[in-house]
Amino acid sequence: MSECCNSQNTPPNPSDRKAAVAGQFYSADSLTLMSDMKKLFSKALPKQNENVLAIIAPHAGYVFSGEVAATSFNQIDAEKDYKHIFVIGSSHRAYFNAAAVFVDGNFITPMGIVEVDTAFGKNLIKEHTCFIQKDEAHKLEHSIEVQLPFLQYHLKKPFRIIPIIIGTDDARVCEEIAKVLSPYFNADNLFVISTDFSHYPKYADATKVDKLTCDAIKSNSPATLLKTLHANNKLNITNLQTSLCGWTSVLTLLYMTQKVEGVQIIPLQYKNSGDAPKYGDSSQVVGYNAMVITQKKAGTAEFTLSDADKSVLLQIARNTLTEFVKTGKTPVVDTTMMSNNIKQNCGAFVTLHKNGNLRGCIGQFTAKSPLYKIIQDMTKASASEDTRFDTVTSVELSQIDIEISVLSPLRKINSIDEIELGKHGIYIIKGNNGGTFLPQVATQTHWTKEEFLGHCAQDKAGIGWNGWKDADIYVYTAIIFGELESKK
Repeated sequence: MSECCNSQNTPPNPSDRKAAVAGQFYSADSLTLMSDMKKLFSKALPKQNENVLAIIAPHAGYVFSGEVAATSFNQIDAEKDYKHIFVIGSSHRAYFNAAAVFVDGNFITPMGIVEVDTAFGKNLIKEHTCFIQKDEAHKLEHSIEVQLPFLQYHLKKPFRIIPIIIGTDDARVCEEIAKVLSPYFNADNLFVISTDFSHYPKYADATKVDKLTCDAIKSNSPATLLKTLHANNKLNITNLQTSLCGWTSVLTLLYMTQKVEGVQIIPLQYKNSGDAPKYGDSSQVVGYNAMVITQKKAGTAEFTLSDADKSVLLQIARNTLTEFVKTGKTPVVDTTMMSNNIKQNCGAFVTLHKNGNLRGCIGQFTAKSPLYKIIQDMTKASASEDTRFDTVTSVELSQIDIEISVLSPLRKINSIDEIELGKHGIYIIKGNNGGTFLPQVATQTHWTKEEFLGHCAQDKAGIGWNGWKDADIYVYTAIIFGELESKK
């Protein structure tokens, strides 16, 4: 299958900003870069959040931070037509008491041209003294450039960026910049905030200080972030040069978000350069965090399915199972009379039981397809791809009943006290290993919470009985229904 990226067809001109760190931070070869992007997104955590207004993503070399960055970009709606995409980074090379907007042309990466909204940028410079034109601030700066291939690969529709480099270390100027940009902090636009975390403590020290910084950002308080950064400097951690290299960009974001109703700042994934296979060095590391900023819509109702919806989905699953097992084909589904709920993008699991015993169970967290399509795909997968069982045969069809679990978005927890047995499913991930138990597993097995976690970590994620203790844990709820229930 061929791959494509979302680069604009605008012809290049001499004033365009050429790629400065291709061949250093990422591959300068377009085909290799496309392949690298595909691998990074396949390893990254799936989409877990809706109504995403901003992301925080690292800006180091892709071999170190690329997977964490892809997790951030995975949260963005790939099909959305954004009016403006603001890409904001802090200057690594020059100091100036303002924000520099690039307005002389477009950005070029090995994957093609990224169009800049120069008219919008020029208006910022014209109307507000905290924005200036300073092209040399962009010329060799990597913090914006390394974000662009992720946008090119992930977004499906044309887009334009407003590239902004913050050159000041004055919090008052950051607040002024935020006031100008705040009217654009809404669902029509996207903000990409570029920052790494700690530089260059030992692995254990980085994990500690990066957690403090992450918690400060999550508080959605500029004052708390500034206080925490100051306190981090007094911890006397060996080789800690900074605990947030793009702190002015993050601070500017918090000045925008602090008073916005319904905003949530959610940590998604943490790694540091010591985790990088082959290249990692635990003696001096750089920290990376993927974070997402969402807004809960006022009056948003929880996703539900009517009894009629459940009946339709079970019939789709049954028809798909029968047709697929007998002929290897997938039946065509008539969508004309379907409710909108069934057409929404949702994650789901399909579980097959034979005479009361598990016969197959496969699901998908990522909500990239309509629910009815996910049900078809997972029904086929449960019948033929669950490696614990042989492929279902036509002789067994009359002995099999189907159960469907429609999933809510994943939510990362900070304490296992947040887990409610019987209500929450769990997804445990550590490095490249992950595993899940649906909510009903706890009810069926009568396990304690520690047994629920231990079995998931050991039996599903393959990280050992106590592996959950230093892993990322996510919870989700499920709407569970099945053929046996519908026959009662």
